[in-house]
Parts: sequence; C-alpha cells; structure tokens
Amino acid sequence: MEFSYVNPTQIFFGKGQIAAIKNAVDASQKVLVIYGGGSIKKNGVYDQVSEALEGRDWVEFSGVEPNPTKETLDKAIAIVKEQNIDFILAVGGGSVIDGSKYVAAAAHYDGDGWDILIGKHKPESATPIGAILTLPATGSESNQGAVITRAETQDKLAFLSPTVQPKFAVLDPDVMKTLPERQLINGIVDAWVHTCEQYLTLPHGAMVQDGYAEALLRTLKTLGENYDSRDSDEWRANLMWSANQALNGLIGSGVPQDWATHMIGHELTALWHVDHARSLAIVQPSLLRNQLEHKRAKLEQMGANVFALEVGADLAERTIDAIEAYYNGLGVVTKLTEHGDDKQGAIDSVIKQLESHGMVALTENQTVTPERVREILEEAVA
Repeated sequence: MEFSYVNPTQIFFGKGQIAAIKNAVDASQKVLVIYGGGSIKKNGVYDQVSEALEGRDWVEFSGVEPNPTKETLDKAIAIVKEQNIDFILAVGGGSVIDGSKYVAAAAHYDGDGWDILIGKHKPESATPIGAILTLPATGSESNQGAVITRAETQDKLAFLSPTVQPKFAVLDPDVMKTLPERQLINGIVDAWVHTCEQYLTLPHGAMVQDGYAEALLRTLKTLGENYDSRDSDEWRANLMWSANQALNGLIGSGVPQDWATHMIGHELTALWHVDHARSLAIVQPSLLRNQLEHKRAKLEQMGANVFALEVGADLAERTIDAIEAYYNGLGVVTKLTEHGDDKQGAIDSVIKQLESHGMVALTENQTVTPERVREILEEAVA
C-alpha cells in the first residue's frame, strides 16, 4: 500500500451553491461556458450561471453529446484559441465535463487533439476548468480522467492528466429534480461499477480503501432499493456525494484496479450507442463469472459485507447473482440487444476494436485476453 494522493478540487456542496462561482472564478478571466443539449435552460441552472457571471466577459458553447465526440469538441477548441479564453466552466454531467477536459488540454496543443487520446501527446498545461455538476454518475467533476469518442472511426478512448483536474466543482442536489428517470438510474449504476472496478480485484490488506468502498456500495444498494424515495433531498444528496466519492481517487489509492468492464463496455457504446452505464451492467456479471477463479475472495467479501449473504461454498456465485438482481431491480438489463441479429458478428466487432486499441490483456491480472472477451460476450450478448 504505497501511493501519493491529493485531490485539489474544491467542492461546493448543497443547495444554492452555483452562486459560489462568483468568487471561485477570477473576475478578470474570460470564461467559456460549455454545456450539452440545453436542459440547463429548462431547469434554471443556466439562469443561475448567468447571474453568477453577471458583469463578466463570457461566451458559451452548447451541443456536447452524451459520449462527447472529438468532432463536436474541436469546434470548442477553436473558440478557446481564437477568443483567448482564460477559464472553462463545464455545466452538465460527465460527458460535458469530460469533453471540457479534452478542450482544455487540446487548446494548449498545436496538433490534433486526438493525439492526447492515443498517447502521442502528453499534456503539460491546459486551460483551467471548473465544473457545475447536473448529473451524478462519473465523478469526473473532481478527477483527472476523461473519455472521448471519435465518431468517424467509432473509437472511444480515455486519457488521464493532472492538468485537467477541475479547480472547483459545484454539487447542488437540487439540480437533479428534473433529471429523466433513465439518467438517474444510469447514475446509480455508473457509481456502483466505478466502485466495483477498484474493489472487486484481489485481497490486498488496505482496510480503509476496502471499508470505504463497501460503505459506498451499501449506500448505493440502499438508494437503489429505495428508488421510490428519489424525490427526497436526502436521497438526491446521498447519490450525488456517493457518485463523486466513487471516483475521486481515494478508494483506488495503493490498491489493484480492474477496469476491464469499462474497456469492453466502451466498445458497446462506440459501436451501438448503448448508454455508458448500461453497457457496464451488460458486461460486468458475465465478466465476473468468467474471472471467478481470480475474484472469488473479494466477491465473498462483498457478499458478506455489502449484501449480508450467508457464508458458504457458493458465496461468490451468489454475490454475482445479487449484483445482477440489483441491476434488474432498477430495470436495467444485463444482456446486449442493440447489436441486431448477428451475435457472432457483433462479438467479432468488439474484439477487433479492443485489439486495435491494444487492449488484449485486461483486468488487474491481465487475464482477460481476446479469447476470454469472446467467452464473456457469448454470455452477455443476447
């Protein structure tokens, strides 16, 4: 358990905290506000941002998609460069924040921004970012990661850089009141799998990280089981904070991490536009069953400490069943159906994409090879 951990993002949590950006952003800076499809103009968030930035020099860029594309974001990069933007304010969910990170880093680079995603360019600086979170799910508002899609080639890749860590993040649970049911459920599933990717690995003796991960999983389990209470302030606040804590770097510090479910899931999203969270729910149960020999000890720990299952020889298997039942209880399916009628062709397409991205030895043990991916997808694809 050896690591260096710091999270410099200042969190403004609670009702009315969007007003905090008045003091969080220097009045002398020219700001680019980046947002998505325009829902922030219907739920009052845009008006609150406008009020907080009153008297400032600011412009806006809208239209960032779920699973943000390079093609759209490159237009925002041009604005940052041409208008000498000093600060980027991302207003939205993980897609908008991820996209803003790409814009911030690529705006300090003379080449093609996609070079960052393929590892050809490592950002050394970026335009500073702040985030106003409207959809709890990814934790992107206080971490260094971003996932970007290149629509032209159906590539979906990630990058990590401390240069794009948001300076601050506003988490006001009130903005969740108008979220569609599908997005709210996606947020629960996304946070759940983020926690699992850092927890369901192998025994390592890091008791704090394990204990904190289990507390997050129990919280998310309770929120899922009490989904009918989603209109309460308490329910919203606990989901927003859980999703943030699931991927702010703490529970993954100094411990093995997996992320194979994400890598395979990304390909389902890139190829068939499956919601990110739902791609994870499709892949994870099949992957856990496939990797049972490596993950049995932690699955047993999760079964006992999260699901309160009775100890027994088949505890790990029952834990996977419980995870799958958790998704099903939220109305989230665990089989891919978006691929059409050609199951083998779909599996071949995913494996081809993974191989083209060099992802041929996934999980903490690097045991998920293309052959294992095929086995996993044989079960996961309808």
